[in-house]
Amino acid sequence: MSMKIGELARLTGTQVETIRYYEREGLLPETTRTEGNFRIYGNAHAERLSFIRNCRSLDMTLDEIRVLMRFRDAPDENCEKVNKLLDSHIGHVAKRIAELMRLEDQLRELRRQCGASRLARDCGILNELSQGCSDGGGKIASKHVPGAH
Repeated sequence: MSMKIGELARLTGTQVETIRYYEREGLLPETTRTEGNFRIYGNAHAERLSFIRNCRSLDMTLDEIRVLMRFRDAPDENCEKVNKLLDSHIGHVAKRIAELMRLEDQLRELRRQCGASRLARDCGILNELSQGCSDGGGKIASKHVPGAH
């Protein structure tokens, strides 16, 4: 089956610009083009794009996906590096969860600074935010958690 980029986008639930981005990044192979210069995709592109989307849904980086795709494209290779990659990714996720839990604690502490409706000039939250950042004694952290939203 051959399809244009819009059809591939609908089939896989991926935005057209994201498909083009994955092509530029080398995650999707070059396609053939029609005489009118439209890209033509096949089932292999849809399967590969679905694989990429599954990996991204697990918050994997493009570099991690590249490694996984190399093994996917070489099915007779030993998958030890795949296991190590996933173990490393699990560690990264665990670290982010811990950071997010600290962030939640800091936000809850910040919320306790203003327990009632009052004038903005008397708002404990705004006053605390105006005082700046510290490294943890109940004050606001200076490090934003990457990938938090």
